[in-house]
Amino acid sequence: MRDLDSFRCETREWLLRSAPKSMFEPARSEDDVCWGGKKTKYPAEMLEWLRVMAERGWTAPTWPKEYGGGGLTKEEAKILDQEMKSLRLRPPLAGFGLTMIGPLLLVEGSEDQKRQHVPRIVRGEVRWCQGYSEPGAGSDLASLATRAVADGDDFVVNGQKIWTTYADKADWMFLLVRTNPEAPKHEGISFLLMDMDSPGVTPKPIRLISGYSPFCETFIENVRVPRKNVVGKLNDGWRIAKALLGFERTMIADAFREEDAEAAGRDRLVELARRYLGEEHGAVADPLLRDRITQTKFDQACLDLTIERVKEAAKAGQAPGAESSILKFYGTELNKRRNELVESILGPQALGWEGEGFDSAALRATRDWLRSRANSIEGGTSEIQLNIIAKRVLGLPD
Repeated sequence: MRDLDSFRCETREWLLRSAPKSMFEPARSEDDVCWGGKKTKYPAEMLEWLRVMAERGWTAPTWPKEYGGGGLTKEEAKILDQEMKSLRLRPPLAGFGLTMIGPLLLVEGSEDQKRQHVPRIVRGEVRWCQGYSEPGAGSDLASLATRAVADGDDFVVNGQKIWTTYADKADWMFLLVRTNPEAPKHEGISFLLMDMDSPGVTPKPIRLISGYSPFCETFIENVRVPRKNVVGKLNDGWRIAKALLGFERTMIADAFREEDAEAAGRDRLVELARRYLGEEHGAVADPLLRDRITQTKFDQACLDLTIERVKEAAKAGQAPGAESSILKFYGTELNKRRNELVESILGPQALGWEGEGFDSAALRATRDWLRSRANSIEGGTSEIQLNIIAKRVLGLPD
């Protein structure tokens, strides 16, 4: 095992030498992030950053080298993460490939599936979306109606998925389908990988109240999917779906950390409060809002530390379990409270939507507040998470 101090020095020197200049700045919006895939155009320097990191496997630093990953130990991966944050380097790649389907395939996928899909995820060649929810199957996901009927070496799939994030930009979808309609609803489901360019797949964006459109409804009409694209065993999809939900819920909670602001030496809430409320003796003028800001910072610190513990366990090979529901519940509820606090700080400026008289930060905050209302629904409602916590973490009776 190489010396960790030497690894840190070598890593920092390589990052300074290899990263394009524009990457030494935290992402300020989704447009500053590379999600990979062939359906989105990215700036040349962003693609170069992806290329050099992917060549070392550092887009997925702890994944096995045989599948394109970096093969780093958890200690080495932590050092890489620390050095990138200290240099304010943005991640070279984001998306469900890295956070959800990639980790799942490494555990549950066949050897052919790993070799087909994992290296392409590492290189950012393919962007993935998730096909779980349906118009009649949200929180009660096991009631899904999308059918996959065997026909020779293929399945013929028909149905509709909804809230499929960025389905219009994705190259592949991992989805749940019903393969045995006669079995109890949890036992007749399979987990399938589907090429989004297949004839019969039609994604349509859904416009949200915030004005953003990350979600789509996806129509699937007589789509042929090879039977070899089933992950795990046929009709064992519910077990695999639950495993993937653990990765998803941890990922959602992680998304609500404010590391970019911290890396820049800033505190967004305090900056906004000083700007809109003024200062008294070097502190935010309103004492009640000072208390709310402080409590939010404490709560965020507790969440961040808990997420770090889960990440360390994941790097050691432990898949996320029921504790991911704690992260998802607390992270989404905290983000909603944070956005409520921002609205309180902005006061009348928080009523803006567009046009003159409102600054851009206030307009964005208004839309962010509206968008945050969905946090406690997507990825499993807060009520569902509390039920999971009660039963599987606390062991409470039904």
